[in-house]
Amino acid sequence: MTRRSLGSGGCLPPTLRMGTADVAYHLAMRGRPLPVGFVFTFGGRAPTLDAVRARVAERAHRIPALRYRIDRDRPAFRRVDGIAVEHHVHEVWLPEDAVEAEAARMMLTRPMNTGERPPWDVWLVHGPTGGHSLCYRSDHTIQDGVGAAHTVRDLLDDHPQGGPAAHHPGRPTGRGLADALADAVGGFGAPTAKPAFDGASSGRTTLCRVHTPLARLRAIARAHGGTVNDVYLAALSHAVHTWHMKATGAPHPPLPVAVPMSMREPGEECAPGNRMVTARLLLPCDEPSPRLALARVAAATARWRATRRRDAVRMLLAATPRALGARVGTRMVNGDVVSGPASSVNFGAALVHRGAASDSAAVFTGLAAGIRCLTTLTSQHDTSCLTIVHDATLATADELPDLWLAALLELERA
Repeated sequence: MTRRSLGSGGCLPPTLRMGTADVAYHLAMRGRPLPVGFVFTFGGRAPTLDAVRARVAERAHRIPALRYRIDRDRPAFRRVDGIAVEHHVHEVWLPEDAVEAEAARMMLTRPMNTGERPPWDVWLVHGPTGGHSLCYRSDHTIQDGVGAAHTVRDLLDDHPQGGPAAHHPGRPTGRGLADALADAVGGFGAPTAKPAFDGASSGRTTLCRVHTPLARLRAIARAHGGTVNDVYLAALSHAVHTWHMKATGAPHPPLPVAVPMSMREPGEECAPGNRMVTARLLLPCDEPSPRLALARVAAATARWRATRRRDAVRMLLAATPRALGARVGTRMVNGDVVSGPASSVNFGAALVHRGAASDSAAVFTGLAAGIRCLTTLTSQHDTSCLTIVHDATLATADELPDLWLAALLELERA
């Protein structure tokens, strides 16, 4: 059932060395957990807590990412041999006045497992009007979003298969290496102007989200050129343009964001650690139309693919001492340098649990390192969900999802 190369036959090593990205997250959070949450919404009757615990008890010990905790004395992951599901699987009922995104907000604010237990949990969340959600959380130090997608599929799905595509590494071009090096050096430069997102963080985090058909994004990509991810980022760029113009009357300068890219190869789907790199992208928020923004975004990402940017970053990190690479990583994804991550995960077919298929899925993470806003596009079956996690001081950021939809409409009409 579980796809893994690590510890084939059930023999997992007692300790695993943290990778560069893992150390970067650990440093950025000063050892505190940074939650990565996956929320699946369902209609109809909810399973019982005992049924969810039984599924988790049956499968968790076979999933490598769920068998490790963070070693408090050195940068390593330490194997845990016994998993007590009652400490990892919980149930909660939302109040009658809860809004639709309340389960996701809860995953950002509830305390996480720390200490001697692996840092993950599963929540059965009962909605106020009859629906329910299944939520999975992990600590970002020990798992990235794509790893979480594969883990939750193997942990909860009736028939685990599919998920985000694996990466097949290749040799980067000289231009790709030069661009990756420029990104790393740029992380140590002067702070970048991001007027819509600069300012002090309050430490209070919330989120908002919106759904749209995946076919809609694909149709826009076919009509204008580019990919679904290009369409998502271009519409986000124009949403920020409109939002900032409404507030100030002035256009927003190009907005630097960190775009995560998975490095998980076949057989590494559920391995512990962050198998990812990031690249810095300037969202063209200065463009007056989403069509022009899409052309610029598509040109930039096409260059990434042609030069094999993600493999270039991987090669540079492999040639860099881990401590130095982690320091570079904390600078590249930092509120001084970027407004925040802009990620996307295609989960694939809908999660099916106890015969019920989920209506939608959303993955997101908390805020850290001076970042006040991050976005994720999660696609599942025929539905995409844009989730925006933001600091409470960005009081009007909940306007961005509707402005994103408005940008998609403009692209459809262009």
